[in-house]
Amino acid sequence: MALEKFALNRALVVFSLLTLFSGGAAYVQDYPEIASYFWMTGTSLVFFRLSYLILTHLHKGAVGLDIIAALAMAGSLILGEPLAGNVIALMFAGGQVLEDYAQSRARREMTALLARSPRFARRYSATGLVEIAIEDIAPGDRLLIRPGEVLPVDGHANVGITLDESVMSGEAVPVSHEPGRIVVSGVVNVGGAFDLIAETDAAGSTYAAIIRLVESAQASQAPMARLADRYAVAFLVFTVTLAGVAWIFSGDPERALAVLVVATPCPLILAVPVAIVAGISRCAKIGVLVKHGGALEGLAQTKTLLFDKTGTLTAGRPTLHELIHDDSWSDKELLFYAGSLAQASHHVVAKSLADAATNKKIALEVPLSVEEVPGDGVIGRVNDRDVVLGSVSFVKGKSKNSDWSQEALSKIEDQPGLITAVAVNGTLVGLIMLSDEVRPEANRTLHLLRKIGIRRMVLLTGDRQEVANAVAQGLPIDTVIAHSTPQGKVQAVQDEERLAASAMVGDGVNDAPALAAARVGIAMGARGAGASSEAADVVLLVDTLARLPEAFFIARRSFNIAWQSVFFGIGLSGVAMMVAAFGFLTPLSGAVVQELIDIAVILNALRALAGELPAHLRS
Repeated sequence: MALEKFALNRALVVFSLLTLFSGGAAYVQDYPEIASYFWMTGTSLVFFRLSYLILTHLHKGAVGLDIIAALAMAGSLILGEPLAGNVIALMFAGGQVLEDYAQSRARREMTALLARSPRFARRYSATGLVEIAIEDIAPGDRLLIRPGEVLPVDGHANVGITLDESVMSGEAVPVSHEPGRIVVSGVVNVGGAFDLIAETDAAGSTYAAIIRLVESAQASQAPMARLADRYAVAFLVFTVTLAGVAWIFSGDPERALAVLVVATPCPLILAVPVAIVAGISRCAKIGVLVKHGGALEGLAQTKTLLFDKTGTLTAGRPTLHELIHDDSWSDKELLFYAGSLAQASHHVVAKSLADAATNKKIALEVPLSVEEVPGDGVIGRVNDRDVVLGSVSFVKGKSKNSDWSQEALSKIEDQPGLITAVAVNGTLVGLIMLSDEVRPEANRTLHLLRKIGIRRMVLLTGDRQEVANAVAQGLPIDTVIAHSTPQGKVQAVQDEERLAASAMVGDGVNDAPALAAARVGIAMGARGAGASSEAADVVLLVDTLARLPEAFFIARRSFNIAWQSVFFGIGLSGVAMMVAAFGFLTPLSGAVVQELIDIAVILNALRALAGELPAHLRS
């Protein structure tokens, strides 16, 4: 559909140019009637196309400045000014093509992701290397990755490797990885050939998740809102009134037509989407997927930023620190039940528990009758026993205390580490202490956000106050809200939004309601849960907060340019309209003046496609 629209708009531009120049040639050869015929034909065809678009918009309840262009074209045909009408027609058709170009420019970075997706991989088998479809890759497979090839799934290599990760991070410098480190799919091998041990299948890989996000964004993206149309009704009333007054007082209908012609801001109303889609395109280049123009505008307006803790401000890779349990239990037993049930949850803490048990060579069972309460914990059956795993308050509410548990809880209540409780058959039997380090880029990122214009930062977490305070220490956090349930996070977002334009950054399933409730939800999409990425308006395709300041800067700059286009363009048009109303511009000269104004405005909007980031925001 988009291709058909683009082809039609280009055809209208070509047709308008042909009729304009053909009419000009006929006029020079002293055939004014034939010239008028050409110009009227060029005007009429575009007028019919524009009328169709206006009726479509009106049917949806939208009133746009396109109506002025239609009035100007209709007036030029009625009053015998076909050349002015043809110029307006060319302006409108050219503006449509320009919008199409801007939209395609914005999609280019996204569709580049889809084009890079590998289709086949080389897997080792008993008989040697076999080429297979990436859909057939299973965790544990050993794959050969040759120089220049894209990694088809997440995995690790037992040797040092060098990868081009620019498509994921926007960073042009190749990155070296130590043996055994997990690397994500979608990046390119720029070193020698190596064997990749698959950690995921194709559907579960990081790159596949990103592609799904891109396809979803392209399929669901609403048509770009035109900022100038917010003032369409007022501007339309002013234009028609001024044209009518000029006609009444002069008795010359051509003055009214001149006012309408000068007021026709065809490319002006398209210059704003140029700036907006330019911002979306530039965000895509740095690994930030902005799903629609409204999200970019939200980023530009944000004054308060709320952060989830685990996996957002912290690395999201909690490591096992200490096991505390009743003397009748062993470390192995506690990890067996906790790790088995943890397999059923997508929470980063649960994944860490399952990994810790696996690393200790503990054979886990598949849990049954699993029920997860986002932000609190998981309930299920393991080895015919009822098991509850989660926050201390959640597990205490599902179990009974013993002398051991009361003493253990009193000892650890002031400790800053993550604490996960385990209950078996209704009795609290163990506590698991984990540590999760603050992201190394968090401090610099938050200070840069301050410089860009974020006035207030809030840390939200379901963890204890001691854990939250330990994370916030040393960071420019204004408020810490601990013990937050998913509903509590939604309430916190709504409370902050009442004070100032707010955005929420999160990564887990329990963050999805808050991301959906925020004016702008920002999801850590590289490793975060699919629910949070789907609920969010903006997705960080790279596992780092460092891109946030760049994204906010790009959004602010794009909308500053958009507002400049609105006020500069409409202001100049208003002056020219007054000049036309007093009879100093004919319809034809008015069309030329408006064309110059529109070109100036569009050139200003195109600045959003270029421009260097400030030195302090460059990685």
